[in-house]
Amino acid sequence: MQTKLTAEFSGTRDGREAEAILRKCVHCGFCTATCPTYQLLGDELDGPRGRIYLIKQVLEGAAPTRKTQQHLDRCLTCRNCETTCPSGVQYGNLVEIGRRIVDARVERPAAEQALRGALKAGLTSPLFGPALKLGQLARPFLPAALKAKVPPRAAGAAQARRWPTRTHKRKVLLLLGCVQPALLPGINPATARVLDAAGIQTLVADGAGCCGAVRTHLDDQAGGLADMRRNIDAWWPLVDGLTSEGKVEAIVSNASACGLQVKDYAHALAHDADYADKARRVSALARDLSELLPDIVAALKGRLRPPRQRKLAFHPPCTLQHGQQLRGGVEQQLTALGFEVQLAAGESHLCCGSAGTYSVLQPQLSMQLRDRKLAHLAPLQAQAIVSANVGCIQHLQSGTATPVRHWVEVLDEALPL
Repeated sequence: MQTKLTAEFSGTRDGREAEAILRKCVHCGFCTATCPTYQLLGDELDGPRGRIYLIKQVLEGAAPTRKTQQHLDRCLTCRNCETTCPSGVQYGNLVEIGRRIVDARVERPAAEQALRGALKAGLTSPLFGPALKLGQLARPFLPAALKAKVPPRAAGAAQARRWPTRTHKRKVLLLLGCVQPALLPGINPATARVLDAAGIQTLVADGAGCCGAVRTHLDDQAGGLADMRRNIDAWWPLVDGLTSEGKVEAIVSNASACGLQVKDYAHALAHDADYADKARRVSALARDLSELLPDIVAALKGRLRPPRQRKLAFHPPCTLQHGQQLRGGVEQQLTALGFEVQLAAGESHLCCGSAGTYSVLQPQLSMQLRDRKLAHLAPLQAQAIVSANVGCIQHLQSGTATPVRHWVEVLDEALPL
């Protein structure tokens, strides 16, 4: 696709990157068949091809409108279109550029600005945990829409949070996440226990925080980059072996959205002279927890207790299967450990509608996608639905009585005593 950028964009980093991405697009339309919002709405402008044309027009000098902004907002950034695209168009990067440019020119309504500002500040704040606890106390009295976002307090929380104390030669650094420790507090300790059973020690850098995805996807690029730099500074002593703990072999995330963001640090900070080299090294070390499953299987095969929940339905998050291009590993490796794991017979590639803050900002579309996903999972009659991202887990659980969990929690329960 040829484009003629205006002088305003032709010399900028965003302009050059967008032009290179657009050059790959041949307008074939394969992407529309796998775009969740196009499937729901049937509008060309609510599919990747239409959004690409909207962004192209703005780069060529057309004035964006509120409608332009809304079409870009409706994109889940699930990257399913990237998996489908025969030309390798990096749509995820392009739509982020388009959103930045449009948002700089189209003012949002005050209520929308306030909601987005509250999400940016609240989800990444140390006060999120205490606020959630208050919400859990008041949960019976909350409106249904808000109640769905507040999980009930889990039983046996103290045992669930037990952290292993053994040391091992192999060490990894775990990104705890910003909302996960409060929303689903059992996932990180379960990760540490499973890795410990496999002979891998889990370390944490206290100064780290949000991976940067929340602010980046809410059009606060400067804030997102600041989060990335803070994390690199917090992780660097363990990355470079500057502490008594020695060097870590990987930076592990058990939330696939966070893992995708960390793998993108090298791209996001490529033009930062102070951080570019460190960002490349951090991205090279980034691993989704599922990438350690072969080592876990080798260490635990034949040693597990009979699991309480053996028959599982696996929902692969978009950030895992499309963003990180990791497909098939979880279900295959868990099957090797004795679990019965199935994917939905239809649309296992489509987004569940969570997509970070999307379920708050676009609730109607998000709920439609959630219910569509659960309808495809229901025929499996699984004892539990497992996934690999906190947002997907929480979103799906709001629409079903079937337990929805991280796969590592199910594996943790089957560890030998």
